[in-house]
Amino acid sequence: MQQESNRPTGDREHHPGRPLTDTKMQEEEQNLPPYSDLEDLQVTEMHEVEQDLPPDPNFGDLPDLSEFLNDDYLRKFMEQEDTEILFGDPWLNGVDVNNNNNNCDIITTTALPSAESHQQEQQHNVTSKTNHRSKRPRAPRSQPCTEGNMPTRAKRQRAAGRAKTKKAQTEPAVTQGSDMGSEPIPAETAGLSTSPPRILQFHSPIQFITIPDTPGYQVVQTLSLSPPVILPLPNTAAAPTYIFVPAPSPPRNLQVPPLSPVDGAVAPVQMSSSPPGSLSDTASKAMSPLCASPLSPSNETSPCKESPVPQSPTVLDIPQSVKDYIQKAKVHMSQACQDMEAGLNLTSHYVDVEVIQREILRSGKNTNKCLDKELVIMGDTDRQKSLLGQSQIFESSNGDKPKRYILLFSNAGMGKTTLIKKLCLDWSRDCIPQFDFVFLLDGKALTITEPTYSLQTLLLNLSSFAPSCIDSQAVYAQILAAPKRVLIIFDGFEQLRDYEILLQTQEKDLFSSLQKDSKAQTYTVRQLYAAILQRALLQGSTLLLSTRPRGTASQLLRRADSLLEMSGFTPTYVESYLSQYFTDPALRASALDCLQNSSYLHLLCWNPGLCRLVCLVLEQSKSSGTLPRTLTGLCHQVLRLKMERDCSNTNSQAEAQAQISIQCVEETQTHVSSSTDVKRRSKNTQRKSRTQVHTRSRTQRARRAKAKEKEADDLEAEEMKSGGGEIQSTEDKELLSQVSSLAWDGVKANSSVIPAGRTISAKLKAFGLRTGLFLSHHLRTTQFYLSGETDGAERKDGKEIGGGRKGERRVNRGSTDVENSENILLWANPFLQSYLAGVHLSLSRTVSDRSFLQTLPFQSGPKGRRRPQREELELTLRFAVGLLFHNRTELQRLHLYTETTFRDMVVSKQGLVTKHIEELSHVDMSPAQILEACHYVYEASFTHDNNSRDSGGTRLATHLAANLPEVLTFHGVSLSPLDTFAVQKILERGGTEGRSFCLDLEDSGIQISGLRALVGLSDINTYRACIADVITLWGELKQSGEEVLLQQVVSKFKIHPLKATQVCHIDHLAKLVNIHVNRRLSDSSSQSDSILAEGVPAVKELHKLEFALGPESGPLALPKLWELLPGLNNLQHLDLEKSKIDDKGAEKLAEALVSLCSLEILNLSQNCIGDEGVKKLTATLRDLPKMHHLSLYSNVISDEGAESLAAALPHMASLTELDVAYNKLTDVGAQSLGASLRNCKRIKILRMWNQCIPYGVFERLQQQDQRIAWH
Repeated sequence: MQQESNRPTGDREHHPGRPLTDTKMQEEEQNLPPYSDLEDLQVTEMHEVEQDLPPDPNFGDLPDLSEFLNDDYLRKFMEQEDTEILFGDPWLNGVDVNNNNNNCDIITTTALPSAESHQQEQQHNVTSKTNHRSKRPRAPRSQPCTEGNMPTRAKRQRAAGRAKTKKAQTEPAVTQGSDMGSEPIPAETAGLSTSPPRILQFHSPIQFITIPDTPGYQVVQTLSLSPPVILPLPNTAAAPTYIFVPAPSPPRNLQVPPLSPVDGAVAPVQMSSSPPGSLSDTASKAMSPLCASPLSPSNETSPCKESPVPQSPTVLDIPQSVKDYIQKAKVHMSQACQDMEAGLNLTSHYVDVEVIQREILRSGKNTNKCLDKELVIMGDTDRQKSLLGQSQIFESSNGDKPKRYILLFSNAGMGKTTLIKKLCLDWSRDCIPQFDFVFLLDGKALTITEPTYSLQTLLLNLSSFAPSCIDSQAVYAQILAAPKRVLIIFDGFEQLRDYEILLQTQEKDLFSSLQKDSKAQTYTVRQLYAAILQRALLQGSTLLLSTRPRGTASQLLRRADSLLEMSGFTPTYVESYLSQYFTDPALRASALDCLQNSSYLHLLCWNPGLCRLVCLVLEQSKSSGTLPRTLTGLCHQVLRLKMERDCSNTNSQAEAQAQISIQCVEETQTHVSSSTDVKRRSKNTQRKSRTQVHTRSRTQRARRAKAKEKEADDLEAEEMKSGGGEIQSTEDKELLSQVSSLAWDGVKANSSVIPAGRTISAKLKAFGLRTGLFLSHHLRTTQFYLSGETDGAERKDGKEIGGGRKGERRVNRGSTDVENSENILLWANPFLQSYLAGVHLSLSRTVSDRSFLQTLPFQSGPKGRRRPQREELELTLRFAVGLLFHNRTELQRLHLYTETTFRDMVVSKQGLVTKHIEELSHVDMSPAQILEACHYVYEASFTHDNNSRDSGGTRLATHLAANLPEVLTFHGVSLSPLDTFAVQKILERGGTEGRSFCLDLEDSGIQISGLRALVGLSDINTYRACIADVITLWGELKQSGEEVLLQQVVSKFKIHPLKATQVCHIDHLAKLVNIHVNRRLSDSSSQSDSILAEGVPAVKELHKLEFALGPESGPLALPKLWELLPGLNNLQHLDLEKSKIDDKGAEKLAEALVSLCSLEILNLSQNCIGDEGVKKLTATLRDLPKMHHLSLYSNVISDEGAESLAAALPHMASLTELDVAYNKLTDVGAQSLGASLRNCKRIKILRMWNQCIPYGVFERLQQQDQRIAWH
């Protein structure tokens, strides 16, 4: 019996006569693992137990306790002299006693331990591993012990002795609220404590509660507890112990609350009564004790602007050590996330930019879906409605399920990383209370290949901004217990392909081993990243992934439940950014004035990264005349400013060092001369005079050398200033050439990381860091807490955690935070990287003409069509073309070649570019290629100023404008403000050449300001754009009083033919039809506008409407369609195929068709129209005089509907084609239509075949009338 009790829990077998749930509960209660091993427990499913379990038959007959349930007996018991039985027991007074049996049947909820008690707990857990026994910590007491109320040491020892020597007894299982009439369960004795039971733990003051003498209470026997505390009940056996509990409520399923380890440690996952991460209100209230409170932010006013702050869900009580770590992490993160760029921080310079909620097309099953092509392109008006604040990123909308897989994307420089830092800062300020933990995982950590990591070390040691963790075991256990309160952010991934590789199918054995033991330090960073992204680990956690939009994203699109895009700076945001950047009011006013006078730079500021570069230029510019007019010119000026600043700093340091050296020489010589004078006073005057003259001559030579160096530095500075501020030294030019080569290698590899394997000289590295071209990125490999003793942050085998490099040695001395890391070189700015790559491509002799020609865009052949259009490569080619047509005087200072050699190289490559662009067939080019051609030509034509126009660039602009197709479409191509400006300049050049264009801007996402700039051009005859944006533009023009421009943009607007693919398209059309019908732009205006006296020309000229929303979205927009159709009086072609129209919809359509007297073609194929719907339609269709084509293909029309059609056919005088194939017609309906066809001489073809018509009948009908066809 004793041996069975001491067997480990994991070795016990389940007894067939005992419920599995009850067995597991008792085994877990009696074999609670040590605190430090809680994380080793695996996740198990939730156990449900019936409240009305049958009682144990070994209870026997319960004694009659009525004589003891009165005040007299209790008062007599309390007045006994020997109160040591009750109050002398050390367990009742919170005194530590040794207990060889670690079993604990009932664990009460206590207050969370303090920091000191937690450290004691850590030492206690470590000691328990070696001694296989633990001390029970003192129970908290409401009052401190004094000499009067504390038992003596002798009494405590006697009480402890009695507890150890009591006879072991076997107790039956616990049945809370047992039903005594239920079927009995066999007694279970194995695995129970052999010590006498202990049931009560008293805290002074002691209160006794009188139990009412009602049938609402029962007396049941409880589990045994060791060591025992026995209330002296006379005339009863000593072994059983009884407590009073209320009678059970009606039987129902209850969840077993999770067992709480001693001292408030976190309950392991498999001990939880709910699935991992379950945080519903009901589950939380059922699981958590009454005194537990969720970890919520402070009640103080939040420093964030967003309001209201979302409420934090109720969670289990969190140990104090974990709370301390969370607060430490918040403090550390609030400091580490402040830096944006050099001299800028989030608190003072951040602009609160909103994000755009995007949607994707849910069409087809293409396995190679590209994110930028699958996105639904919204108009500017709809985009403003889809903006989300930062507080709404993680919130669910319209009662949907919470967002758990969020994809944040944008092009380079749009501020993804800055937004992520702001989110981390908001979390540290308690503005995102739904998360207890936030971990930032860097994509650059994939370069670490050592298989020495676990999930715990990945989160607590490798994640960015994570502080050192003293009690990593408790923190990790809390993470596993509540994964829904964990936010994991992936940043630093430069392309979608990185995510797609991680999301590819991995080995099942790997994921199963990770799920079994996520603490094993045998995994690589890549494997752990893949497991988190594929939800093999931390299921229920929230993932936020940042990336750029171009590339295949099939796996991401399948998993992501929220797509967010950075919105960029509006003019208001630009002004706010400049106001924060320029602290000097005079400089701020000058910068704003220069920016207003330069429309291109103002548009560049739409990109926050480019806005930073514009501010650098505005900071040094004297007037708006010197400001750049292209992106090439902007980056060229920024590079020049960085080089000037580096040169100035170098000269200042050299001058300071020279001054210090001269002062040292003077002081040394003075000291030497004075010492010599003192020591040699007795010598003759001639020798003394000779020494002083020698000293003065050396000092004068040093001063003359200093003067010459200063004169040379001044002369060099003047030469640099007169020559545009470029470095003239051969050494700096050589370094710049090497940097350009590195930039081109990075662009080809699509990476901003400078490869560690490439040999980079210390001088080159120092040059890149000084000029701000390079950035030394601190990549953490390990961080842990060192102390004099082994703590929870170390492995059991004594090896440190993490993935330190080979050869690293860590010394355990004292108590300190130690961090192992490696610094990798990054490009500080993506635009400067692409610019320097363009310098190498266009101005380096190492790139031959043939290689240069192969890098140019729009290559013919299959190889050219397969080449991916990456953002970095496109920028590089723009810079390369722009540099070739740049001012050669400035370009001369970017290389080491002679003037003749450089001129010949530039002229040769200019010719290649000109020939390549002139030979392009613009008619065969896609909209995206035409847009890129506009960018190349703009950079070549406008990089220089107006006084030094290059004939080559002008020639390219003229040629492109003259050869663009007349119908210029950018349908489906997202147009940024920079794209719009480049197209505008080319179209203006085309206007001077006498060209005119029809512009298609549908599904381009063009901003309303850009739309106004393009459609206002004189060489634009007609234009198409988002209807909602056009209506908004009309309203702005009317409000500003620009009647002439309003008249032009109203008359130029066209919507024919219109293909509606989104629900918003029908909504926008309904607004336009409403304006057309009411003859006014605003519903609030009671008078019609003179410009709209005859309606909207675009609506009057709409002849074809294709309703292509499909069976899923179609029914949502049909009600709005029935309302607007009567306003389309000139509609000739209405296509409603696959719209899920039923008989009711057919009735609504019939009512709308009355006004469509010009309708000629009606396509109702593949709908759900039946006989009733056909009856309603035929009553209206017979009155449409121009109807010549009617298709009811693949509906549910039977013989009754066929007879209705047959009756209406003779009255449809203009009908020439009818299609009713693949319906439910039988030979009866077919013969009716055939008979009616004989009276319709104008009908040319009738299709009515389906499987319900016998072949012989259909063949006989065909013989009678040749106009009847199969299909």
